[in-house]
Amino acid sequence: MKLTKARCLVLACGNTLRRDDGIGPWLAAWSAERFHAEAALRVISRQQWTLELAEEVAAVESVLFLDCSTASSPGSVTIVEVQPTATMQGIDTHHQGAPELLALARDLYNSMPRTAQLLTVGAGSIELGETFSQPVLDALPLACAKVEETITRLLADA
Repeated sequence: MKLTKARCLVLACGNTLRRDDGIGPWLAAWSAERFHAEAALRVISRQQWTLELAEEVAAVESVLFLDCSTASSPGSVTIVEVQPTATMQGIDTHHQGAPELLALARDLYNSMPRTAQLLTVGAGSIELGETFSQPVLDALPLACAKVEETITRLLADA
């Protein structure tokens, strides 16, 4: 029996004890609840993206990465296409970014999702704490709408 690829993976990263860094896991939990009846969707949330997640990435038609961004203005919601890194130089065994996970999927499993996107929310604070900053709280409706729109499209495209 030949296994078919899953249609869509939501892969979140973040530390829920570092204020806005927890936006990825929060959005992953929101996605799992919103799409709980969708068998073609798999949601995984980790504190860090590590090497073994490349196998999960290799096994899907599309992936939506969720993370915070300390380089973006607080509360900004951005979604971009992700491409694999060009070369595999110096693999970090403790943390991978979205481009590195795509490259690992390609290089180790000879498979990559057809579509890979990264949604980030600009962090206002990554200090110790379990509550989001006001800019991230204000951005939650837009972030949820973008996640819902993207997952719906990725499931339809697969």
